[in-house]
Amino acid sequence: MERLLECAGSEPTSERRTTVPRCGLADELPAGGLGNRCKVGQRVRRSCSVRITKVGRPEDACMSPTLAGKNVLVTGGCGSIGAEIVSELLTRDPNVVRIVDNSEQRLAAFSGSFGDAASAIDCVLANVRDKDQLAIAMRDVDVVFHVAAMKHVPMVEDNPYGAVRTNVTGTRNVVEAAADAGVDRLLGVSTDKAANPTSTMGSTKLIAERLVSSFDKHRPPEQLTLGSVRFGNVVGTTGSVVPLFHDQIRSGGPLTVTDPSMTRFVMRPEEAARFAIDACLELDGGEVVVKKMPAMTVGDLAEAMRAHYAPRFGHDPDEIEIDYVGPKPGERYHEKLVAEDEVRYADEREDRYVLYPQAETPDVSNDLEGEYTSANTRHMSQDEIIEMVRGTIGDGKPGTDTDRDEAAGPDADPATAATSSEVAGRSGGTDSEPGPSDLETAPADPPSSTGPGVESGGGDE
Repeated sequence: MERLLECAGSEPTSERRTTVPRCGLADELPAGGLGNRCKVGQRVRRSCSVRITKVGRPEDACMSPTLAGKNVLVTGGCGSIGAEIVSELLTRDPNVVRIVDNSEQRLAAFSGSFGDAASAIDCVLANVRDKDQLAIAMRDVDVVFHVAAMKHVPMVEDNPYGAVRTNVTGTRNVVEAAADAGVDRLLGVSTDKAANPTSTMGSTKLIAERLVSSFDKHRPPEQLTLGSVRFGNVVGTTGSVVPLFHDQIRSGGPLTVTDPSMTRFVMRPEEAARFAIDACLELDGGEVVVKKMPAMTVGDLAEAMRAHYAPRFGHDPDEIEIDYVGPKPGERYHEKLVAEDEVRYADEREDRYVLYPQAETPDVSNDLEGEYTSANTRHMSQDEIIEMVRGTIGDGKPGTDTDRDEAAGPDADPATAATSSEVAGRSGGTDSEPGPSDLETAPADPPSSTGPGVESGGGDE
């Protein structure tokens, strides 16, 4: 079956139409062929010369889309990853960055933190569970980053109904509101826990990914282009283990560790933000973009931080004990970014894998011999771990710590997060839905049950 491609130049030019097969290879198209925003079946207004090598994968000689002059909306924009995305967006000369969050307190505090850039910030108090609120927020928006989610793994295990309302129905609301408002691009921020999920949180995020991909597949060709990004743990955000370990070391211990052999993918917050934004601008439509990431063991993280930070607080590293508290329900020893069943959909690039879950016969290639997990990727040395940690919380000397985000960040699973009581005490709620008034709040675990790791991500997950 053939589908219509239409492309016209940014300069006045005659419209030209070209048909190419929906599957398989195609020859080079002349000017007026498929633009960098195009894919099979999508109509755009751009003139360029393109070679179609694979379905949905044009090699474009034109410049990539930019955010200059665009109106951009970020759901969960006051959370750890959302806030980092907002900060990165402001460096790319947008017209407006509209922050959607369900916390009045965080919005008020966050909106006053940008100094001269405040004029480009627009704050909207809204909940992704409420489509009517989203319809108002989406007006005149060009690009959407959907980051808001329930992501604290133990709390989601205890409150699956709320997680479905936020992570699944909320994603549907965001997508439909964006389509109704004529938004150009939408990126959903997902997590490694969505790959062959073992937790309720991961399951809801996988469904959210599929909602985004399915909507892209069935949308009219001239409308919204959608996709998702999936990455692992984000180091140093509040609610994650790095600031927790830092505080425990400052107090002389003990460090609470689930299991030293557990592994987690890791990246810096600014890396996560840049990757999400670049992936959004490069979307063909319907894909899940997976970042290649190094990993660390929980034991190496604990030992490296103890050795580095204990002397800075006047403690002997050998006198700070490590308590092993064991895993919790829903937690796995090694995280996955590409599950075994997804390998056949995975196309490998230099710094990422691109999954095409809606493709019937994907034309892809990769060197994966099985699933891509935190156990079979490169593990960071303790020196590398400390270099990454120092970039997020400073060198640890009294009075020199960097400010910390006051919202819980991505995918706070038992191996990768502070307890829910600590998160709620610092931020007044989660960094996404539901808000403080939600009655499904789980009882807080005692601090001794906290397992370490790093904050899992994607999604401010």
